[in-house]
Amino acid sequence: MKKNYLFVAIVIIVNSAFAQQRQGGGGGRPQEAPQSTTSATQAPTRVNMKTDSTVTIKNEITIKGEKVSYTAIAGTSPVLDGDNQPIANVFYTYYERNDIKNKESRPLVISFNGGPGTPSVWMEIGYTGPRILKVDDEGYPVQPYGMKDNPNSILDIADIVYIDPVNTGFSRPLIKDGIAQKFFGVNADIKYLAAWINSFVSKHKRWASPKFLIGESYGTTRVSGLALELQDAQWMYINGVILVSPTGLGIDRNGPVASALIVPYYAATAWYHKALSSDLQKRDLSEYLPEVEKFAVDELLPAITKGGSLSAEKRKEIITKYAKYTGLSEKVVSEYNMAIPTNFFWKELLRDKGYTVGRLDSRYLGIDRQDAGERPDYNAELASWEHSFMPAMNIYLRDELGFKTDLSYNLFGSVYPWDGTNDRTGYNLGKAMAENPYMHLLVQSGYYDGACDYFNAQYNMWQIDPSGKLKSRMSWEGYRSGHMMYLRKEDLAKANDNLRKFIKKAIPKEGVPAKY
Repeated sequence: MKKNYLFVAIVIIVNSAFAQQRQGGGGGRPQEAPQSTTSATQAPTRVNMKTDSTVTIKNEITIKGEKVSYTAIAGTSPVLDGDNQPIANVFYTYYERNDIKNKESRPLVISFNGGPGTPSVWMEIGYTGPRILKVDDEGYPVQPYGMKDNPNSILDIADIVYIDPVNTGFSRPLIKDGIAQKFFGVNADIKYLAAWINSFVSKHKRWASPKFLIGESYGTTRVSGLALELQDAQWMYINGVILVSPTGLGIDRNGPVASALIVPYYAATAWYHKALSSDLQKRDLSEYLPEVEKFAVDELLPAITKGGSLSAEKRKEIITKYAKYTGLSEKVVSEYNMAIPTNFFWKELLRDKGYTVGRLDSRYLGIDRQDAGERPDYNAELASWEHSFMPAMNIYLRDELGFKTDLSYNLFGSVYPWDGTNDRTGYNLGKAMAENPYMHLLVQSGYYDGACDYFNAQYNMWQIDPSGKLKSRMSWEGYRSGHMMYLRKEDLAKANDNLRKFIKKAIPKEGVPAKY
């Protein structure tokens, strides 16, 4: 790291895996129950922990050949209740470019990860931030652990704030009672974070700035809901929403639809691991996948829907194609009635070679205690990422930024019990875009992500905008990696460049009105 000029303003010391899996299990690490979930109507018992704790440093990096001087502020800011009393500390890291005189036209990017119980660490030190962790060119851990400059960061064209929801990272509740009701649920999460963003924007005088929400994994559920909540409850209008490896966003796809939409991901993974016949294997992925997508929608979906009424001849035809496209045996496809669970696929594809494939990134290989079974013993990719990110983030926050605390950094914090009911975040995103003619949407997906797969991400877009009236403001991009596509060096550069293009496109020319 270049020499820092440390300005410590400590008043008092005091956010990925990721979206819930669509088939067979949840995301991330098991979560423990919080201290109490008593009625939210009771007067809360408060925790003795002070708020508004910050450290500030100045630094300089080179992005795309340009020297960028910036200020980084790391600290906590409170969530307030209806009586303006602090009920939680939210930890954040805020980066501002120093040579910007007029912030009215300077974009502000508001960044979240997912879990829902994980902090913003993944995109901050893996994707868009000015400092990133040391990994190899494909994203695997290396030692010694540590950080390096990110020559692809979007800090050259936008300021960024990374926000850790309650009980993730260094964020903590300041009350002992009613924690789950206030913070741990789809809609509770969106509500308190929208109010916190309002406070942050006011404090840092960013109301005039074009604003963008970016979320990864469950963070896409979060920012899709925030797009409408900020407009309707905080009167804050957003220029763009970026969904990185999106969840299902509360859009129904159970039964045959879910079983059919996952198959292009299976095909991509089989292609990567050279598990296909030679005639398919020699084709490029970009040429191969459209054929599988067409099969999934036009042939497989109707076949699964018809179930037992399907003729034996047609059933045999579909099973043969399914097996050919995915590298699985016809026997297995038949036994599962053309509806292969993801857990089984991850275990089965390379079973004969003694490996499992990763859930969030199928390029990663795992080894199980025994080759038999219906699901892998662990997520190979997640174990690798935890290996890389946890040391690097502690080094960065505690040593480089100088944030002093005795708290443990919650890479996966307890947000149990999480209330997932009444999730309409995808539809709410569509409504927010309809309300706001300025708002644009960008979706980024990795072809080898099996938890938040790329074809389901496209399905989200079709259902958010069933009439096609928003199509000109929506775009999708695919990358030859997994859930965190940016860990692959080639995709880190490409994805950040695409963010730059999107941000610039979503900012209207001066004086152009927001109207239809």
